[in-house]
Amino acid sequence: MKRPRILMADDHAIVLAGLRKLVEAEGEVVGMVEDGRSLVETAQELRPDIVLLDISMPLLNGLDAARQLTKLVPESKLIFLTMHATPTYATEAFKAGAAGYLIKRSAAVELKQAIQAVMRGQHYLTPLITKDVLAATLHSADGTSTRPSVNSLTQRQREVLQLIAEGKGTKAIASLLNISVKTVEFHKFKMMGELDLHSTAELVKYAIAEGLVSVSS
Repeated sequence: MKRPRILMADDHAIVLAGLRKLVEAEGEVVGMVEDGRSLVETAQELRPDIVLLDISMPLLNGLDAARQLTKLVPESKLIFLTMHATPTYATEAFKAGAAGYLIKRSAAVELKQAIQAVMRGQHYLTPLITKDVLAATLHSADGTSTRPSVNSLTQRQREVLQLIAEGKGTKAIASLLNISVKTVEFHKFKMMGELDLHSTAELVKYAIAEGLVSVSS
């Protein structure tokens, strides 16, 4: 099996540095980026065999980045390495085009296993998620929110929501997304209506609760 060319994305430089040492045993690291938009741009330039990415990343979260990469760089295999251990995130990751899903408390050997599996055309899911799937099933009848999931929003709405939650102003969001200020405001108020939220602060809390951004972002 050839040594794969690997692009890594995580918003913590120290995590990237540590991961690089593990990854270099299995392939050639061709790039490292720290936000979702840079990931999409760099992947198109480098056309890596594997993209190792997180879910919680600034400017564009990993799930929406994966949706774009699946269309723009379909030959690249996507492996998520994230703190999100709930079955919902794993399910959404595979729907978005992931070939592998690990969590950051997984054993280091799992990264090797995941890389080798996806290079053989297989999928890899950490066994730690299997335990969480069982736990979630046992507690599925517990009081859950009736508010729609973030995945019920359009991609553009999610992009706007994430940038709002990261503290970006309307003009900055419009510039980043190359849309008008009025369009940003339209998406914001449409989301508030759909989600039954009544302020920017409530939108931010919702984005954090849904894992679209992390508290430390």
